[in-house]
Amino acid sequence: MTDGAEDQLMRALHDDHAAALWSYALRLTGGDRARAEDVVQETLLRAWKHPRVLDQTQGSARAWLFTVARRIAIDDWRSAAHRSEVTTDSPPELVTPDDTDRALQGWLVAEALKELSVAHREVLLLCYFQGFSVADAAARLGISAGTVKSRTHYALRALKLALEEKGVTR
Repeated sequence: MTDGAEDQLMRALHDDHAAALWSYALRLTGGDRARAEDVVQETLLRAWKHPRVLDQTQGSARAWLFTVARRIAIDDWRSAAHRSEVTTDSPPELVTPDDTDRALQGWLVAEALKELSVAHREVLLLCYFQGFSVADAAARLGISAGTVKSRTHYALRALKLALEEKGVTR
């Protein structure tokens, strides 16, 4: 990728996601504008260092940015430098998992599901998201129960790999 193209992609990434990323970082830092600015700056720096994220055809850049921002905020909180600044008896809470986190997780899983084969996606949707038993899924798909179990096993492995490629770890 040429420097000019990379600059244009970085500008587009900023224009499309900076406002939402700023709001999210501000919430993650409990309203601390200086720390939120640091989180946004570090997040965008990491995006610049990983140009594959800039290519929107490979998945959701916003989900990746939000995941990175959340990890930066958590790492900052865990660092010894930040702990020494705390002046209260109890540590401030980071934003608890809420609708935004659940939406981001759902977004990441949906993006990862798109990368699976149709056969793998079908068994996961039926068995995990729609609650069908193995026998019911087999009947709907017109395949044996053993095939549903096998596809489910390999689909979960492929889904895990797809999520890891998007930066999601345990």
